[in-house]
Amino acid sequence: MNVTDFSALVPSENMLSPVIRDVEVTRSARRHTLRQKGHASANETSSSVTPGKGRLSLRSLRQPLTPVTGSAGGLFDFSEIMGTSGRSPRFVQTPGLGGSSSVFNLDENDWTTTLTPQHLGSFCPTDSPSFTEDMTTTTAFILKEDDPGEAASVKLFPEFLMMFLKLSSTSLFDLVDEYENACRNQVTLLKKIVTRATPGQQKFSKTASVLWLLQQEMVTWRLIASLYRDRIQSALGEESMFEVAPPNATEKIIMEKLFQRDSTVRQSQLVVDWLEDIAKDDIGDFAEKIEFYAKSVYWDNTLHTLKQRRMNAFTGFSRPLVSELDPDAPIRQKMPLMDLDREDDNRLLKYLFTLIRAGMTDEAQRLCKRCGQAWRAATLEGWKLYHDPNINGGSELKPVEGNPNRCIWKVCCWRMAEDEQFNRYERAIYAALSGNLKQLLPVCDTWEDAVWSYFRVMVDTLVEQEMWASGASMGELEKLPREYLEANWTFEKVFDELKATDRKRILEENQEHYHVVQRCIILGDIDGLLDEFSEWLARSQSPLPAHLLRFMTHVMLFFQSLGLQSKEDVTIEVLKKYIQLLICENQSSLIAFYVSHLPQDLGIHQYAAFLEAVTELDERKHCLKMAKDAGLNVAAVTKTVVENIRKRDVGTFTHHDLSPSLDSVTTEEDRMKIDVIDWLVFDPTQRAEALKQSNAIMRKFLASKKHEAAKEIFKKIPQDSIAVIYKQWEEQGMDSSLPAEDDNAIREHLCIRAYLDAHESFNEWFKHMNSKPQKPSLPAQAGFKEKVAHEHKEKKYEVDYDIWKGHLDALTAEVKERIYNVLLFIDGGWMVDVREDLEEDDHERSLQMISLRKLCLPTMCFLLHTVLHNTEQYQECLRLADLISSEQHCLYKAFSKEELRKLLCKLRESSLLLLDQDLDPLGYELQS
Repeated sequence: MNVTDFSALVPSENMLSPVIRDVEVTRSARRHTLRQKGHASANETSSSVTPGKGRLSLRSLRQPLTPVTGSAGGLFDFSEIMGTSGRSPRFVQTPGLGGSSSVFNLDENDWTTTLTPQHLGSFCPTDSPSFTEDMTTTTAFILKEDDPGEAASVKLFPEFLMMFLKLSSTSLFDLVDEYENACRNQVTLLKKIVTRATPGQQKFSKTASVLWLLQQEMVTWRLIASLYRDRIQSALGEESMFEVAPPNATEKIIMEKLFQRDSTVRQSQLVVDWLEDIAKDDIGDFAEKIEFYAKSVYWDNTLHTLKQRRMNAFTGFSRPLVSELDPDAPIRQKMPLMDLDREDDNRLLKYLFTLIRAGMTDEAQRLCKRCGQAWRAATLEGWKLYHDPNINGGSELKPVEGNPNRCIWKVCCWRMAEDEQFNRYERAIYAALSGNLKQLLPVCDTWEDAVWSYFRVMVDTLVEQEMWASGASMGELEKLPREYLEANWTFEKVFDELKATDRKRILEENQEHYHVVQRCIILGDIDGLLDEFSEWLARSQSPLPAHLLRFMTHVMLFFQSLGLQSKEDVTIEVLKKYIQLLICENQSSLIAFYVSHLPQDLGIHQYAAFLEAVTELDERKHCLKMAKDAGLNVAAVTKTVVENIRKRDVGTFTHHDLSPSLDSVTTEEDRMKIDVIDWLVFDPTQRAEALKQSNAIMRKFLASKKHEAAKEIFKKIPQDSIAVIYKQWEEQGMDSSLPAEDDNAIREHLCIRAYLDAHESFNEWFKHMNSKPQKPSLPAQAGFKEKVAHEHKEKKYEVDYDIWKGHLDALTAEVKERIYNVLLFIDGGWMVDVREDLEEDDHERSLQMISLRKLCLPTMCFLLHTVLHNTEQYQECLRLADLISSEQHCLYKAFSKEELRKLLCKLRESSLLLLDQDLDPLGYELQS
């Protein structure tokens, strides 16, 4: 019974189409080439039957069954969940390289899967327009890449995200179909690249590897869509669970009811259909091109020899041959055919089994007829379920369907499969039709073929058990082994059997990533699948393939959308790996979306870590836009970016060198801290945070005497920031004052500005002070001309000096004012907070501000003394002592003992100069 032709579900990966090879074409076949080609066209037209039509198949029976749940009166409308189609669609056949490595080869030797252009040329229609057209500019460019496969497939990353955003909220199964279509399109492109590959080039072996991965992904998405569409429909509509066939039901009706109510048999058949379509895609259209050169007569070489013997005209070596040419003659007489006919027969049987494996029974029958073996085509017909539509009466007589003696036919098939006299592929054909697993497995060398065998037999057994229970199949079926009729098949048992196999290749393929995924999908074991993901990430010494990581991520998002996912820790690890991959692949536009699926705090830190390496202004804006569109907390992200970079320097505050030397050099690390402030100035609502973070960075710069770096940060802050902060507070309808943190940040910002202004003024003053015009001197033996020139130089010097002196006085007044602004900063002093009603006390900031007062205020005093002393304002120099000792400003607390000692020494120098001017030590006139 053929129960495998259910719905075409998937293209394959590992299998090369079994195409005929020149070395295997018999001499007899070559002799008939011209005759065969001459009649091919007419016979094709008259005898071909479209696969899937003109017969009663489980596919045709099941089409309304798998998706149908609910009562007979109507169907549930699952369009919101299921997408545009209510059933697993029949997918477009993809000719060319497959991945299911079907083992039914053209010779009896083991076949090793190799994805080379030579193999591809065997079954890719390279003479078709799509393959013979000139390479496009894009494809030609891709061929120049070190890894053409990766270069051509990188577009799948944005495509998958785009499809998810478009369809995930409305139609999950349309989304899965789009995933599959995207993979299919990419597979088609990669096949074109591989067909143009130079044999032996390493980079094209990489492309073939990517091709295999994408083909496996394509069929896996197809399996997910098929099984989970059915599982969701089964969960939503349970009315059909208890529907049973009426007492007088035919085999067809019994099967329909079974498929309606039993999800196990229904999903088993979906797995069979999926695996058959994988094989079907591998086969392509090879059956249309096969020429067996025996149009109406089979065993023509044996027939010719027997005729020659009968006419006594055969003079060659006489060897034992069959004397009759009916189909059973070789077995009955135990005599051989001619070698050439036996070769043709073996090859034909191998192709027939390949077609049966691909669910193409109609095509197998057509091929038998073309090769003159209509009797063999008839043996493939007996599986059809019997159905008499007239059993309940009716005005119109309808034709009877199926085989009323199906049970007898099935027993015969079983016995043929057990008979060792038959060819191994002939036995496998009838084993597949009768559910004889023991005789079917020997020709299955790959994981896909083995799984197909088990699930086909499972469906066959479940259907026969239902027929037996309903009384529709009695008598002859008792001749089948009891272990077949009483087998208790489950999905878990199938895969346990696979693990216990002694076939090395199957055991190895059972551990391949996508086969593990497919196993878990079939079992519905989502937790098990996530455990496998976790193990792959943990044990993988080398990075997982990029496209596998993309698949893992999106399959988890799919299950998450269905509400089927449970292990959040695994989801987080997979997402983190995929995000890391996207960062390495420079897919900056995609990262925010996947980060948004992480827990909020982790997502903020992950995205912030990514943004740390983004330096271009336009790219920064784009990344923030992506974050906003993805629903991330942009303010928290940008704050985290700035804090991550500014906290890299764990050095402590260092004390100033008291000499007014040049600033320290700005390093690359400093430059990163300067540029990072840009993240906070894009959004006006973050101006307060921008002030706080810039203050924190500038505090470090001031402590290490990097005034130029601090100035650059200061310039990053828009000049209207303070006004914007107050305006935003007012727009929120707040009548109270600003929060203490914001108020203190504004004050600190102003303190730093005052300090930087004072330093800048001092630098200008110092530069101008040391650029004093030099008074010209007259040589001792100067003549008249030299004296005249000297007079002119003196006049110019006097003018230049007056200008210099005037500018110096202005700079002196300016620098004095700005330094006093620092020393006498209002409301408590420089770098002293006014507001203490803070929600959270920032202890580190408080310590830094105290340290800055001790580092910077003494420096300001020394700079002021330098200005006053060098401009001969000695009396004002001495007034610094009063200012520093004043209890109102408490500047003396910022001085160390050594600094006070040094200051007193400088004041003493000023006092001595006052004494030289006949003034008292404080600069007052002496009393006579």
